[in-house]
Amino acid sequence: MGAEERLKELSLDLPPAPQPVASYVPVVVSGDLAFVAGQVAMSEGKPLWSGKLGAEIDVDTGIHAARRCAMQALSALRAELGSLDRVARIVKVSVYVASAEGFTDQPKVANGASDLFVDVFGDAGRHARAAVGVAELPLGAPVEVEVVAEIEPA
Repeated sequence: MGAEERLKELSLDLPPAPQPVASYVPVVVSGDLAFVAGQVAMSEGKPLWSGKLGAEIDVDTGIHAARRCAMQALSALRAELGSLDRVARIVKVSVYVASAEGFTDQPKVANGASDLFVDVFGDAGRHARAAVGVAELPLGAPVEVEVVAEIEPA
């Protein structure tokens, strides 16, 4: 089953493809790899959440934010590739978590993104990953997710 069919089976409606908020493009394709720019959870041009994990944001909300970032990454891939069925595998995921001092559950937060990719792509969604605590993220977002995917030729 392809990724597009799997999204339907999971009743997942992807958000609109993200628009850049600075001087970059959402996806760059180089050879058989697609690099998705970091995504923060947005709706109608505004962050859905703001704050730091371990302070204003709890782990469950962070997991939801990471999942939303991953959904936006899929939207960006679909817009660039025409179909998520062209994704051969998710290669690498980097999850940046705005963290209050002492917060160490970045991997739990990152699972929100990782689990979505496995749900959609099965074993091809399993990936290498970095889950990194940072002081601040763009627009005050609690989580940012970037993705590298291997793609099939058009």
